[in-house]
Parts: sequence; C-alpha cells; structure tokens
Amino acid sequence: MWKERVLLNLGWIDIGYAIRIDEPPSTTEDSTQDAISLYEKWERSNRLPVMFIKTEICASIRDFVDKHTNVKELIKAIDEQFATSDKALARSLIMQISSIKLDH
Repeated sequence: MWKERVLLNLGWIDIGYAIRIDEPPSTTEDSTQDAISLYEKWERSNRLPVMFIKTEICASIRDFVDKHTNVKELIKAIDEQFATSDKALARSLIMQISSIKLDH
C-alpha cells in the first residue's frame, strides 16, 4: 500500500519518468543538445523521487536502502526488504502456532 501511494504521488507531481525509463547514456563533450536534455530530464526525475522516498520510508529500513541513488534500484531494494520481513514474520507466526498446546 505504501508503494502504491508513493508511486501515485510521484505521478501527480510528474516526476516518475525515471521509474518508467532506463537511464540514458551519460553525457559527454560530444553529446547533442537533445541527448543532454534527455539526460537532465531523467536525472531530475531520478533524484527527486529518491529524496521523496527516503523521507517517507520507515526508519527501520532507511539505513538498508540509504545507499541507493537510482529510483528503480531503491524501489527494488524496498520490495526485497519487505518480502524478507514478511517471510520472517510468517516464519515467526508459524513457530508460535506450532508451539501452542491444544487443551482438550
């Protein structure tokens, strides 16, 4: 649910371009103005969502995902962290249930 709200907010403020489009090649001295403009558009659309997500992420996983500077990689890392947390919670609950003695 958190991810859906973040993606919706990014869409509303029209900075989700870097989520949909792969990073274009870095610019060089020989780059055309179109290539430079495309990279600048992508870079802004990557930087702002990364900052937004990092301010909205729960503190318990912030350190884990803080190293990511690419919005696609950041979202993937968050997804993986929540999947790991869900598996650990499920395992813990199963262990608790299996240790309960039934009263007859």
